[in-house]
Amino acid sequence: MALSLSPCLPHTTYLSKPLSTSKLTTTSVSFNNPLLGFKPVNLRNNQVRCHAVTDLKSASSLDQSKGEGDDRSEEESKGDRIVADYNWTEEWYPLYLTKDVPDDAPLGLTVFDQQLVLYKDGNGVLHCYQDRCPHRLAKLSEGQLIDGRLECLYHGWQFEGNGKCVKIPQIPADAKIPRSVCVKTYDVKESQGVVWVWMSQTTPPNPEKLPWFENFARPGFQDTSTIHELPYDHSILLENLMDPAHIPISHDRTDWTAKREDAQALLFEVTERTDRGFAGWWGKEKDGSMPNFLRFDAPCVLQNNRELVDKDGEKHYFTGLFLCRPTGQGKSMLIVRFGGTKRSPLAKLFPKWYFHQNASKVFEQDMGFLSSQNEVLMKEKVPTKELYINLKSSDTWVAEYRKWMDKVGHGMPYYFGHSTLSPPKLPALVEHAPAGLIAGVSASSPAKGGIGTMHAPNLANRYFRHVIHCKGCSSVVKAFTAWKNGLSAAALVLTALAILASSRQWKTFLLLSATLCLGGAYACSTAVAMNTTNFIRVHRRL
Repeated sequence: MALSLSPCLPHTTYLSKPLSTSKLTTTSVSFNNPLLGFKPVNLRNNQVRCHAVTDLKSASSLDQSKGEGDDRSEEESKGDRIVADYNWTEEWYPLYLTKDVPDDAPLGLTVFDQQLVLYKDGNGVLHCYQDRCPHRLAKLSEGQLIDGRLECLYHGWQFEGNGKCVKIPQIPADAKIPRSVCVKTYDVKESQGVVWVWMSQTTPPNPEKLPWFENFARPGFQDTSTIHELPYDHSILLENLMDPAHIPISHDRTDWTAKREDAQALLFEVTERTDRGFAGWWGKEKDGSMPNFLRFDAPCVLQNNRELVDKDGEKHYFTGLFLCRPTGQGKSMLIVRFGGTKRSPLAKLFPKWYFHQNASKVFEQDMGFLSSQNEVLMKEKVPTKELYINLKSSDTWVAEYRKWMDKVGHGMPYYFGHSTLSPPKLPALVEHAPAGLIAGVSASSPAKGGIGTMHAPNLANRYFRHVIHCKGCSSVVKAFTAWKNGLSAAALVLTALAILASSRQWKTFLLLSATLCLGGAYACSTAVAMNTTNFIRVHRRL
C-alpha cells in the first residue's frame, strides 16, 4: 500500500532487492532463543589513544585467532580511500511498526534532523508531512485529527492527504484559500508490517530500494516485534548490534543462553563488500564452524540469520532483524524483530509483553556503555581507528561498518568512520517541550490526553523509550493499573466489612478475601513495574 509520508533520515541505502536463495542470504541468525529480544552489541571502552590500534591486522599481535576479518585491497592499504556515490535522502527509512501507528492522533517522528508527522486519515491511509504548519511554524504533531484531516491546534488550520490546506477559520467566509498554502509531503509505503519513508524531495521514490526480507515471507514464519527510542547515535547502536562478543558478558543470565563463562574468541569470514554494505559468516571458535550469516545494508538495516535442520530433516529459518532510524545527534530509534518458522513451545507460555520488557532490559544493560561511548566520540572528534582497539576475533563487523562509513559518509549529515570523519556542524538541539511527545502519549494508554505522572519524559526511562510507542504494552499497563486500583479498593471494602461482621466465620471469609485481593493488587503492581521500570545492575543498586 503506497502512502504519503515525510522525509527525515540521513542515511542512504537499504536492501535493494529480496534476499536471494544463495548461501549469502538464506542462512539465518544465531539468536536461537526466541525469548531473548537481543542484538549483538559492541562495547567500546578502550579510549586511550596512545594504545589504539588502527585496524584488525595491526591488532593481530593482541589476538592470534585464525579469523582474518580484514582483507582490504592493495589500493586501500596504500591509503587511497575509496569513495562511493551516496546521498542519504535517496533511501527508505523505517518509521514505525504499522500495528503501532495511532488511529486517533498524529505522530511526531524525525530522520536525522528532519522533523516529520505521520497520521492516518479517515480511510486509514497513511500520510506524512514536514512537521511544520506553514502559518506560524507550529508543530503539526501537536495537533489533532478532525474528520480525517490533520488540524494545527495553534489556529485551527486543517490539511488533507496531499498536504493542501482546506480550512482556515480566520478568513472571510467567501474567501478562497490560496493553493500555495500547503505543507511539504513525503512518500511512505507499508511493507511487511513496517512503515517506510522516502526522504528525497527531488528524486522520485525507488521501489527497488525498499527492503524485503525473505524469511519474513516464508510460510509459518512468526516474529516478536518491538520498537525503542535510544539515547545514543545510530552508528553506535548499529555497532552494538553487530557485536556478538559482548552478549555473554553484558547480558549474562538475561535468559538461559547468555552466560559469561561462554565468552570466547569468534570466527569471522567477510564474503561480500559493496557500496551498500557488507555480509559474511561468523561463529564460535570452539565450535569450529560459522553457522550465522550477518548482512548490513545501507543505510541502517542489519539482519542476522540462521538455518537449522530438525531430526525429521525439515529446515527451519530464524532471523534477528534490526531496523535503525537516526533521529538526531545522540538519538536513534530501533525496530527489533526476532522470529522463525519454528517456535519454542516454552515461548508460547509467555505473553508478548514479557518479551517486550525483556528486550527493554537488554538495551538498558548496554545503555551506560553506549551513552558514554557517544560522549567520547563527540568530544574527541577523531576517527575510530585512533580510539578503538579492534580485535579480529571479536570486532570484525565493527571495523567493517566504520570502513564502510569511510566510503559513504560524505553523503551523510555527519559520520565517524574508521579513518575519516565529519562531525556535526551544529550542536544538538535540546527541546524542552519534545515535539511529538504529547501526540505520542495522547494516542496511547495509560496517559491518554496528556503526559501523565507515571514518569518524567526522558529517553533514559523505559516508559518513554518503549511503552508509549507500543499499543500492546500501553494497553497492558493501563489494564494492570486498573486491576490494581480495583483490587486495592475491594481489599479495603472487605477489610471494613470484616471489622463490622459479628460472625467469626464471616470475619475469616472476608479477611481471606481481602488478602487475596491485596495479593492480586501486588501482582498487578509488579507487572506494571516490569513494563515501566529500568533494569539496574545489582552492584549499582542502592
